[in-house]
Amino acid sequence: MQWKCPHDIMETRTVLRVIVTDNDIRKVTLPSKPQTLDSLIEQLGQHLDLPYTFSLQYEDADFNNALVNLTDIADLPEKPTLKVISLVTSPTPSQADTDIMSVTSQEESPLTRQDPWPETFEIPSFSVNVEYRLRQGNLLFMRDKTYLQVPRDMKHEVLEKLAEAMYKFKAYPREEDFNDVASALVKKHPCLFEPGSSTGWNGWKNSIKFKMGNYRSKLRRAGCTDVLVNSMKRGSQDSPRNVKKPKRFEINFLPNMPAGENESSMESKRLEIVEEMKKRHPSSTLIAQYMDITFSLRRKELVEKEPSVKETLQRWPALFRESQIIAEFNRITSKNLKQEFFSALDKNTSRFLEIFESKKGTAGKKLSEYLIQMKSANITDVTARRTAVLRGLAVLLGEDTTDFFKTCFDIDIVTPQVSIGILTVVPEDSPMSPQGLPLEVTDTAIILEGLIAMDGLENVPHAMCFVFGLIYALNMEYPSQLKYTFEFIQRVFLSLGHKSLKPKLQSLKNLLF
Repeated sequence: MQWKCPHDIMETRTVLRVIVTDNDIRKVTLPSKPQTLDSLIEQLGQHLDLPYTFSLQYEDADFNNALVNLTDIADLPEKPTLKVISLVTSPTPSQADTDIMSVTSQEESPLTRQDPWPETFEIPSFSVNVEYRLRQGNLLFMRDKTYLQVPRDMKHEVLEKLAEAMYKFKAYPREEDFNDVASALVKKHPCLFEPGSSTGWNGWKNSIKFKMGNYRSKLRRAGCTDVLVNSMKRGSQDSPRNVKKPKRFEINFLPNMPAGENESSMESKRLEIVEEMKKRHPSSTLIAQYMDITFSLRRKELVEKEPSVKETLQRWPALFRESQIIAEFNRITSKNLKQEFFSALDKNTSRFLEIFESKKGTAGKKLSEYLIQMKSANITDVTARRTAVLRGLAVLLGEDTTDFFKTCFDIDIVTPQVSIGILTVVPEDSPMSPQGLPLEVTDTAIILEGLIAMDGLENVPHAMCFVFGLIYALNMEYPSQLKYTFEFIQRVFLSLGHKSLKPKLQSLKNLLF
């Protein structure tokens, strides 16, 4: 083996100054100089956590350092300044950092949702006639507590408008969502208060639920995919529990096809993605663009047909890339998975470790092992702390991680036959911690349905993040042995869900905060 001095190793690195937005300028160091432009774009996308398609401009010395489009990697000077140029429709540069936008405009695809259910539901404006009658009714109510007798035509318009407003966020609102809307309606228009009701709006809630069902029927006849999927159920599938609808607060669970596309055109793009992924250096720009366009086709397959992971891996190989897991999660939930996952994890790490140290009994003994391992691990401190917290979270919730976190030696890699898990590969002669745990890792992989779905991951925390993303992307169930752990990540870390929590999760949240 030829020995390289540290100076030679330093020379192979590439240092870049990258302008993401006017207020976000970063220094990026790549371990080696990219050989192609696509490779540079892909590496920058991963380093900067950019879940959208972009091109690059660079400061050209021939034009007094004016910005010029980068079309050839050979044009890149030493220690260049690059500017990220978003290639997707986005209202503002800052919003582009966190929002995946469709390649079609919002006007072209009006049923593509961009926002989750709001903290406070805003009652929409009605027609001039209805608004006038409500205003007069509110004035009478404030003067002498007279309740408005709502005529049939007026109630029909109010309910229709509310159903339309709710559908912009959810096709299948939950009980608490109907409560939100009904209470907000009476709060904005107190003349609609129901004196004989325990809450003042129970009758309105029931009417809104009935109208929402009618509204879905109209959309089903019009061909809207997220409700059309539940039409013409047969036999045992008629049960409400078999209705295909968002279970984890996905805002784009089953979107409609983008304007100008059909199944045939999107299938041809899917085949191009498959062929591109066979190349040694696939075009990240083309993959990102076509994965965005084919989102509705992919969700239709995964939701309606529920294919195996093996089949999905063959048909959508790009879906198992880190950048596309982040992008797909953003398309489904409008959230930046990696950024929000690690932000919440790091924010609460210190408090978690305090809780670990205070625990006694069997749980305390197990948590103390994670703490000792964290202090003795031969890895970066932040990774050790994150790993300890993620492993300990399950212990706090009374769950067993035996069938989820797996370890094997690099000379004898055996894929565990588990539905969902994380596999850590270690050298055979790896030094061990006092608890018999390895201190060196050669690879970290994700196991889905007994297959290695992804490998080459940085560490266990990153694998945990992408497991969560893949569960959403593949429309899978949470692993049964860790359902509370994953729900805590969903509801508390990523704020995906209503405020009400199951008692076990609420207790831990109270302890944490």
